[in-house]
Amino acid sequence: MLKLVATIGLLIKLRSMNWIQHPVILESDKVKLLPLDHAHFNDLLAIARQEKIWEFFSVKGYDEVVMLNHLRSSILRRQNGEVYPFTVTDKVTGKIIGSTLLYNFFPEFRKLEIGWTWYDPAYWRTGHNRQCKILLLTYCFEVLNTIRVQLITDENNKRSAAAILGIGATYEGTLRNERIRYNGAYRNSMMFSIIDSEWPEVKEKLINPKK
Repeated sequence: MLKLVATIGLLIKLRSMNWIQHPVILESDKVKLLPLDHAHFNDLLAIARQEKIWEFFSVKGYDEVVMLNHLRSSILRRQNGEVYPFTVTDKVTGKIIGSTLLYNFFPEFRKLEIGWTWYDPAYWRTGHNRQCKILLLTYCFEVLNTIRVQLITDENNKRSAAAILGIGATYEGTLRNERIRYNGAYRNSMMFSIIDSEWPEVKEKLINPKK
């Protein structure tokens, strides 16, 4: 029985490793998403020092050791097929402005999560995040053929919740005591999703918001 469980686990892992074919580069007129690379670390660490970015995160991202460990871990976990981290750049200037992550892969169920998204506050409410999400969602639904993409945020993060609703996701409920933040406080997390049957309408509204 143990051998059977181990074999099933290995097969699932192998499917995960083949689900996203590295490298993935996504771009629009405003943003370009590049696979996270060690060469990006210094710029990302410099941005991450701004404490207000991490007000509602469960980790102390402004701590250089914490952030460096996260970045290194993300690259290692990508090699294992567990996550796919992106560096977000401003398409016009080429400047690094933040990062985002595809994770919680369940290829056998064709679902995953978009999260760990953070930007230089100078790029908040500039439309860069919206285009980033269009690129990621299009890749998920039209390349990976997902049937569900989920997003999650702290219930107190009204700005993030509004942004998620703004891209057309559906609020599904709040997960109580879903995690413990770095300061010891319990976090309740709001869960949102977009499913494949909704994607054509969501995409149309994202691309043509005034229609």
